[in-house]
Order: sequence, then structure tokens, then C-alpha cells
Amino acid sequence: MNNTAAILYKKDGYDTSGKRLLGRQAAGEGFLKAFVQYGTAEFLYCYADSQKEFAEFCQRIQPWMQRPRQVQWLPTSNHQSLSKAGTIYQPDPLLSKLAWTRRFGEQRGYSICGVTHTIASTGVMQGIGDLLIAPIEPWDALICTSIAVKTAVEHILNTWAEYLAQRTGGKPNIDIQLPIIPLGVDCSAFDHGDNTTNIRKSLRQSLGIPQDEIVVLFVGRLCFYAKAHPVPMYLALEKAAQATNTKIHFVLAGWFEDEREEISFKQSTQMFCPSVNCIFVDGRKPQVRVGIWSAADIFISLVDNIQETFGLTPIEAMAAGLPVIVSDWDGYQETVRHEIDGFRIPTLMPPPGSGYDLAYGYFSDNLNYSSYIAHSSMTIAVDIDAAAKALEKLIVNPELRKRLGENGRQRAKQIYDWQVVIAAYENLWQQLAEIRATAPISAPVLPGSPPAPLGDDPFRLFAHYTSARLSQNLVLILGVMSTPEHLQQLRQNWLTNFGADKRITNATIDAILAAIAQQGSVSIATILQQHADVSPTLLLRTLMYLIKFDVLRVEGSL
Repeated sequence: MNNTAAILYKKDGYDTSGKRLLGRQAAGEGFLKAFVQYGTAEFLYCYADSQKEFAEFCQRIQPWMQRPRQVQWLPTSNHQSLSKAGTIYQPDPLLSKLAWTRRFGEQRGYSICGVTHTIASTGVMQGIGDLLIAPIEPWDALICTSIAVKTAVEHILNTWAEYLAQRTGGKPNIDIQLPIIPLGVDCSAFDHGDNTTNIRKSLRQSLGIPQDEIVVLFVGRLCFYAKAHPVPMYLALEKAAQATNTKIHFVLAGWFEDEREEISFKQSTQMFCPSVNCIFVDGRKPQVRVGIWSAADIFISLVDNIQETFGLTPIEAMAAGLPVIVSDWDGYQETVRHEIDGFRIPTLMPPPGSGYDLAYGYFSDNLNYSSYIAHSSMTIAVDIDAAAKALEKLIVNPELRKRLGENGRQRAKQIYDWQVVIAAYENLWQQLAEIRATAPISAPVLPGSPPAPLGDDPFRLFAHYTSARLSQNLVLILGVMSTPEHLQQLRQNWLTNFGADKRITNATIDAILAAIAQQGSVSIATILQQHADVSPTLLLRTLMYLIKFDVLRVEGSL
């Protein structure tokens, strides 16, 4: 069974302890934990730059190891070692570099697998576009976390393919697999059993909330343009409070990008929902992230921006047994069943063709990414009246809250629990292995051509710079610097010993020099024959190094 993957490890993709807690980091940490806990393969492979990063990886996964597993480092300096795992998993959609790297070895050696998070940035869109011109194979995959994301990715690929057809006369195939596998949650982490009531009571006491009053919860980055504008939620909460004559406590668990936004978020509560008690808590704290769900009766997230793709927090709320109110937007459309797990609130956006000035501004760097998504989000509306009515229904009907919350809890367990999601990953990797064994290579390396056209062998690309080239029929003799004393000088001096790791060993060099000293002269062809166990590439480069510093000379002339 070839159903595992080497994890391309960079701390930023899997760490939630930093000051800026991003959704992709929470998803990455959750994935890695689940992969360690629920993966069925005996080996865990870490693809990392250094032994230090590998040690960090081992330390990170150690608390999650529920059974003995062998953990192996595959250094990025040797990409062909990835064939041991069969697949390389990168926690983002930027896969073209990996594809070009693979082309320097056996293209059937392993599959490449990535995953989507936000796809609105030019960097990601260009990365997705690059998949059409990179040597992506049918045994590679970009996991889309929702149908909404897959539709957008296909739009990017098709639009770019049509342009390439217009520009070059040929439309490239879209060879990469685009499976839909959602992000996951650890449902067990949200089930506190008999202790839930105690946690709820304790949290409410610490927040100054009476036990019998309604708490509506939002969890996420407190950023109007990168997550959800708060004012539509404030307005809906105020309407609901007035309509039901109920005291509502609105807990916003997250973190602020900057002080100006924090001030505005908090001042706006007095202006737009004066009847609602708004409480802000730091959602980066682990105890808040784990426990805050128990304090709530209803979860709300009226996301209205283009950088959101899946939306993990409604799944977490469902796992916690909360009824959810979400905007009918991106991945929320698929995760939350209207009037079954909660309510999806209608959204409205401008028609296609209304945003080319924003696209130009961002593409030309006149708008930064934050400004681009902020200007976009300010033209996307969520139906405030519908949100208020959904709140009213849930506020006045505890049985409805309980029923929808329980529906959501079951749905989270059946579809979004990490144990289910990891099984889907393993199934995908097995399918990729089967495709890899039989499908033709879409872009085989042609004889005499470079594996990466924009990363050619420098001695081929610049071959016309030289007077002559090293060839096997050249005969070598000893130069002035071939004495042991001079060799020691060369080896001790950083300036002349640089790059020793890209040459053959000193012991082999000494053997070659001894042979030339004994025979007077030796052809390069003979040296290659006598040292057939050594890489010919390294051997020839080493001979050139020795000629460079007059340890060897070409008989007759250079």
C-alpha cells in the first residue's frame, strides 16, 4: 500500500503559537496532528532542509504519537529520496517548483500533493497558473477544500490556458487532479462530556455573563476585510435583541491586526448594537480556543470577503453542538445545511466586470493585498434582516437550538472529523500511486534537453563563452601546485577550498595525482575508467578545479 506522504516541513505552516494566528496555520496544525494520530503507514517521513528542522518536526509531533512509528528525515538536498514515501505533501497550492525539481530525476519516482487555502492573492493565482506550464503529471494533485474553491481554481486554469492557446497556438492540458477533501476538526476536542456544564459555568462567570442569558459567539480573526465585517452582525444582533426583548451577549474570540481596527471594532458596538453586551477575548490563547464554545448558545459568522475559501470555525461550532448562522458564501454553502445544522444567510455581490479597476490596482501594485480584499469586501452584502430572523428563531426556541446543534455535531463527526479526512487523504495518495504506475508521462525530458528549461546546466547554457572544453581525449600532467605542501595550502585556504562538498574526496584526488606522477601523464578517459565508482560529473568538475589551480595541466596547452 502506497498511501502515505512525506510532509514538507516549515514551521510557519503548522504552528499556531505566533502573534498572527492564521486559518491556514490552524488547519496545518490540525492536519499534522491527525496525520500522526490516524495515519496507517508505519513510517512518518519529514522532507526538510536541515537536521535542525527535522528535530523540530520530531519534537512537534511527539505528543501526538499514540503508537510507535518510525520517523525518517528526507533532506531536500536529495529530492529523489521522496520515492521512499511515494508522495510529497506541501501545505499550499504552490507546486510548480516541486514539479521542476522532480524532473531532474525519475518523474515516476513520486507524486506531488498540495492543498488550497486562500486563492485570492496574485502569488497564489500565479502559482496555480504555473501548474499549466510546469511538468505536472496526472499522478499529482491539488486538494480543493470545497466545490467553491475547485470552481475558482478551474476558472484560473481555464482562463490561463485559453490565453496560452492564443499566445502560442496550443492549449495545454490540465493534468493535475483536483479532488475535493474538506479541512477537518478533532471532534473529540469539542466534547467535554459531563464537564461541559462546569466549563460553561466557569467561563460565563469569568466573562460576567449570567448563566441563563443568551451568548452568541464569533470565532476568527477580528479583521473586517480578511474575515467578516462586524457591523452587519452588530445590526442583526440589535434587531434580534429588540424583537425578542432578550439580553444578548456577543463574544468575539479572535485577535486584531492593528490598534486602529481594534478601536473601531469596539466603538462600533456602541453605535450599532447598544443593547448587546459585546465581549472581546483573545482567541489565540489555547484555553480560549478550546473552551469558549462551551460558553455559547449560538455561533455566527457572516463572512463576506474573497480571501476566505472554506471556513473552519463553523465546523468547530458544529462539533461543539452549537447551531450556526453563516453567510451563504464560499465553502459555508457546502458545510452548513440550511435549517438542518443552522441557517445560511443570503449574500449579494456586484456583477462580473465590476472590479477590473480593483484587479488592475492590485496587479500593478497600486493596491496592496489587504487594500484589494478590503475594497472588494466593502461591496459584498449579507442579508441583515434574514440574519436577525435566524437569531430570533434560535433565541426564543431552545429546542430548535438543541436539535440543530445535535444535527451539526453528527455531521461534523461523519464528514469533517480528522479521522475521516485523513482516510480520504490516504485513499487519494493510493490512487495517485496507481496512476503513477500506468499513466504516460505528460512531459518527458527529451535527450539533450535540460530538465528545467529556465534552469539549464550552466556549462551548456554558457558553452559558447569558452575557448575550449574538457574532453576525454585530453591528457593531463602534474602542475606546479601538485606537491603535498602546495596541496595542503590549497585545502586550508577558504578561498581555494570553497566547494569541496561538490568535488570528489581528497583521497581520490591523491590517488589520481599519484597515478599521474608514476606514469608521467594520463588521459581523462583513463582516469574515468579507473574510478568508475565515482560520479563522472563530480570527477570531471574536480579535474577542472585541479587544472584551475595548476595542480594539473593539460599536456601541450590549456
